[in-house]
Amino acid sequence: MVTRCLQRAPDCPNSRGRTPEEKRTDTALAVDSGPARMPPTQAESVIRSIIREVGQECAVHGEIVSETLIAFMVKAVVLDPSNGFNMDRTLMKSDVQNLVKLCMARLLDTKNPSLDTIKMQVYFDMNYTNRVEFLEEHHRVLDLRLGSVTREITDNRACTKEELESLYRKIISYMLLRSGLGSPTDIKTVREVTAALQSVFPQAELGTFLTLCKKDKERQLKELTMIVTGIRLFNRDCGKGGEGIDDLPGVLHEAIPATLQHIDDQLEKTQHQAYCYTAVLEKAADNPLMKAELQPYMLKEALYNIRQCEVFLQIILSDIITGAQEVEMMTKQLGAHLEQLKMTVKSKTAVPTSQVFPIFIALSTLWTSLQDETVAVGVLSNLFTHLQPFLDAHELFFPERVMQQHLNGVTVKTDMDRMKEHMEDRVNVADFRKLEWLFPETTANFDKLLIQYRGFCAYTFAAADGFLLAGNPAIGILKYKEKYYTFSSKDAAYSFAENPEHYIDIVREKAKKHIELIQLLELHQQFETVIPYSQIREADKHYIKPITKSESSTQTDTHILPPTIVRTYEWNEWELRRKAIKLANLRQKVTHSVQTNLTHWRRENCSQVYPPKNTSTQSMKEDSTGVPRPQIYLAGLRGGKSKIADEVKTMSLYYSSYTAWQ
Repeated sequence: MVTRCLQRAPDCPNSRGRTPEEKRTDTALAVDSGPARMPPTQAESVIRSIIREVGQECAVHGEIVSETLIAFMVKAVVLDPSNGFNMDRTLMKSDVQNLVKLCMARLLDTKNPSLDTIKMQVYFDMNYTNRVEFLEEHHRVLDLRLGSVTREITDNRACTKEELESLYRKIISYMLLRSGLGSPTDIKTVREVTAALQSVFPQAELGTFLTLCKKDKERQLKELTMIVTGIRLFNRDCGKGGEGIDDLPGVLHEAIPATLQHIDDQLEKTQHQAYCYTAVLEKAADNPLMKAELQPYMLKEALYNIRQCEVFLQIILSDIITGAQEVEMMTKQLGAHLEQLKMTVKSKTAVPTSQVFPIFIALSTLWTSLQDETVAVGVLSNLFTHLQPFLDAHELFFPERVMQQHLNGVTVKTDMDRMKEHMEDRVNVADFRKLEWLFPETTANFDKLLIQYRGFCAYTFAAADGFLLAGNPAIGILKYKEKYYTFSSKDAAYSFAENPEHYIDIVREKAKKHIELIQLLELHQQFETVIPYSQIREADKHYIKPITKSESSTQTDTHILPPTIVRTYEWNEWELRRKAIKLANLRQKVTHSVQTNLTHWRRENCSQVYPPKNTSTQSMKEDSTGVPRPQIYLAGLRGGKSKIADEVKTMSLYYSSYTAWQ
């Protein structure tokens, strides 16, 4: 049988214990076995023998080819209908020989842009992962490398003083390795870490540490590492330590702009090259002689190659821009935490741990994130460097002097220039009653729609024999079977809308002949057997669906006139009879009330009084009287003319005053 190039089935019996290269090969080729086909294990064995034979033949001719590339090439040969391989029958020996021969011919044709494109796709697929997955894998690898050191600490049963000191030194080495801030062989760094650790975890507390369970030990080790790292970062900022700690914010602020500029310049060159290829192909479309002259250069395949380079550069550039934004935000947060820590410990001999420990942990977390960004930028920069040879190969495919000869009198238009030419030409929705068209002003998430063929014009590619031309979403996006298509012009949109299935089939058949188009145009849904390794884990994720309908509401006055509803109206005569009997019975009822001795004080009483007033009066007249007051004393006691003492009576006035009050 001929195996389809399927995504590898999970839990394949032969998948365990293989090298990463073999696992990627399994991803590129997997077995789709059905009735009347050989078992999966036997079919996989046939595939591996084919790959091994092709690799040996290539080595004989001086070409060292990876198994993954050979697997993709086998996939390309099998899918190409011109090779005549039947997917529903078992491979004969002659078929295997023919398959090996065709794979050899393609792998040894080093001047073919298609082979270069496949090599580039295989390399990028094997070496690129998105930011989230990369950081998760980076942390997993770090934990794996520290596994042996962690086990030495958590499984330790130290008892003597020497064993406890050895355990303490191992903890210090663990902290240095996990934080990545210095080497365990640097004496100054070890002394600094030891001093920081003793301030939060003295050696005397090792006994308590040894009584914990393994998970609690691992958790405490990570927490202590973050606290010690935060202390060292704070001391470094204060100029009192920080031995072996690099200035990561400064390094990133220099490296990221330089890397961005380098990639952006290369992206502009790549796009200009693609625009030149497009202009030459447009000119050759109306000139049969020029088309025949350009045939040896395989210009369309070169256009596929340069467009694939552009896509990969945009992915790398987008990731670095995202990293730059993260670094900018984390640098501000780092400065804020350091300033907060300075204000907390300012001129204080002792600070509560509940105030400073959370800040130390936050500092450590931010620094770890900066380290992750440093690694990510380095990996992306290295990936870009390895893509450079694929970009330089275009001088061999289509030399500059030949291109300039065919560009005489031709205006090289960018994708944006082509969009502006047809910006006003929009699809009239009334012309298509059974098809749905989306426009920017009527569709939410318009810029997040998953456009088919990576945004290239579907009609132009099908009608012009695989010619890539960027689509213009402003013309209108066609929604057909829950998929979205853009077009380069209004005429192209109308032509495609007349028979979408016809043009979709043409694109599919074209991709079978040029397998590099499957990844370039993102045709993995049409070729369910072909999924890149980097997209396998995201195959089941759903993209953001557009919001083409929205809820709206209006409010009107429901009762403009005053209500005339009689609330006491009853239509039920039995209810009326019940109310009449109730009223009749009430006429014979009397209401009584009784006051008891125990409840009489509960009634409410109130009284009113007039507050007292302060008053005073003023007399109209003041007067006084003098009353004579007689006084009698003896005279002649000292002697004198009279020898006889005599009593003398005198009168004096005593004045008393009174006031007559009115």
